[in-house]
This record gives sequence, C-alpha cells and structure tokens, in this order.
Amino acid sequence: MKNTALTVTHKALGAKMIPFAGFNMPVQYEGVNIEHETVRKAVGVFDVSHMGEFLIEGEHALALIQKVSSNDGSKLTIGKAQYSCLPNDDGGIVDDLIIYKLKEDQYLLVVNASNIEKDWNWIQSKNDVGATMRNLSDDYSLLAIQGPKAIEAMQSLTSHDLSAIKFYNFVVGDFAGIEHVIISATGYTGSGGFEIYCKNSEVQQVWDKVFEAGADFGIKPVGLAARDTLRLEMGYCLYGNDIDDTTSPIEAGLGWITKFTKTFTNSEALKLEKENGPKRKLIAFELNERGIPRQDYEIVDDHGVKIGIVTSGTMSPSLGKGIGLGYVQTALAGLGGKIYIQIRKKTIPATIVKLPFYKG
Repeated sequence: MKNTALTVTHKALGAKMIPFAGFNMPVQYEGVNIEHETVRKAVGVFDVSHMGEFLIEGEHALALIQKVSSNDGSKLTIGKAQYSCLPNDDGGIVDDLIIYKLKEDQYLLVVNASNIEKDWNWIQSKNDVGATMRNLSDDYSLLAIQGPKAIEAMQSLTSHDLSAIKFYNFVVGDFAGIEHVIISATGYTGSGGFEIYCKNSEVQQVWDKVFEAGADFGIKPVGLAARDTLRLEMGYCLYGNDIDDTTSPIEAGLGWITKFTKTFTNSEALKLEKENGPKRKLIAFELNERGIPRQDYEIVDDHGVKIGIVTSGTMSPSLGKGIGLGYVQTALAGLGGKIYIQIRKKTIPATIVKLPFYKG
C-alpha cells in the first residue's frame, strides 16, 4: 500500500483511512455531509496525490497525444488544459484524463490512480512517433482546493491574480512560498477552485500555508467520500463506475470530448457509432421516494423487467434525495422518463433528469 506525502498529517487530523487504488487515502474526517457542505459553501482541501502524472515532450509530443486521445489536442495553447479520454481498440475507454500544455512541445497528462500502469503501457504501445515520455507520478503531489471561497482564501499565497485564471486554464508560478507550482482552475466538484501540483518534498509546506490562509474562510480537509458525492451531483463520470474498458465515450455522453476532426485510436468505429446512435446511453435519475441507489443495482421498467444497471448512486447531501447514473437502452433514455430502481426487495420509482443534479 502506497502512502502520499501527507498520510501522517491526515492521520493526525483524525482522518478515517482506507485503501484506494493502491494508496492509503483519507475517506473522511468529520463526516461526508459536513465536508460536502464545506466545499459547496466555503472551501475544502482534498489530497489527491494518488493521481498519476506523465510528461510527454519533444517535437512529436502532439502527434502522440492526437493519436491516443479523443479530444483535439491541437486546440491547446500554453496555459490551457483539456478534458479527454483514451479510447481503446474495442470501443471502450482506457481512462479519462486532463491534458495540460506546459510549453511548446511539452504536455502534462493527469490520469486516474488506479490506471497509472495501464495508461502508461497503453500510451507507450502507441508511441511509434518517437515522443519522449516520463512518468512523474511518484514525485508529485496534488491538492484540490475547492469551493466558492477558494479564490479569496488563497489569494494571499501567490502573486498571480487567481480571479483571472479562467476555468480549465492554469499558470506556473509561486504559491505558498514555493516556486514553479502549477495553479490550475480545474477540479471535479462543480464549486470552483484550484488544483495545485507540486513536488512531494514541498506539499507539507503548501498544505500548512493553505490552511493558515483559509482559517478565516471556514477551510476544512475533505476526504474521498465527499469527493464522490460532489462529483456525482454534477454528473461527472468516475472511471471504474460510469466509464470503463467496455463503455464508449458516445454512450457515456462524452461526445463533446470526442472530436472527429482528426484520426485517433478507434475513431472510425466511434464516428460510426455517433452517426447511427449508440444502443445504450448513460442517464441521470432522481428517486421519487426515499432510498439510496447503489452501483450495480438493477434498473427495471414498470413490469419489473431489467432495462439497465446503476453505475453510480448516492444520497445527495445538497438535494436530500437519492440520485444516480446508469445505462439503459437508448429508446428508454428520454428526459422525464419513468424508471424503477431495484433496491433490495423494493422497486423505487425514479425520473430521468437533465444534468447537473446540483444547479448551484
């Protein structure tokens, strides 16, 4: 089991630690609902240093990125980031990721912790163009500082105007007394904020100063449990739940990051799927009665016939009702449609809704 550079700090704060993607990670400190509300109303800090970072550089870096990723990397300029996915050869997804353009011919790819080795091997297997690849995952830490008060709370820690960094843009500069830190206006909560990339040897100083600066703004540490409820309220896909090696970006609603202005892995088949329409679709639903939908619960019709499966589900702290994502046959995926979730021996009615669940 790997530890992040902050594991001792989390334990000292009373975090409940669990194994996650091969790492010893804080799942919660005070409780999911408190931590969730902190991010929605103030500012919370996640240690997500388990994520993987690959540097791809050299004159053929973009050629490799264009080949392996579904989005159009040529649209990136220095200081911009892009959400994308790595399609496999069979219509599914190797992983979803964020691509940062650091310099001309230099890109940072941030991938899911559980997929670091798989992604590295996959990209390397496609690297017949001679791009230089470096796996920095063991050397770098990542803090997600999320919430509506993040800008105000963190401004004293940097000479950069945080309010000027637009969504999915970043700067490399000073932060919390450390130089050459990536300050990125990204995150998976839907409540604004930043993601901070620094070296493992620097992250304790950054963490301490972040909490000093945020003290007057109600800052709290937040665990993985609230990270999951926050991302689900936005309808953001989680790899291993809503997307995996068997789900296509088209059926997962990720057509917006699947650009057919270029050729990439399996692009011809995915283009055909988009034109013909997928056989199933990822839907969002809200329960009409009390209950909590969970991953792998069956979705059934009014006759009790299975029509799909829940991929993510929770009791939404913001909405006070059960919400979830799941795949159903495309013909049954219309907004406002009535479905039923099989929760143990009960069949709970639900309505298909438009994302996000949480409107802010």
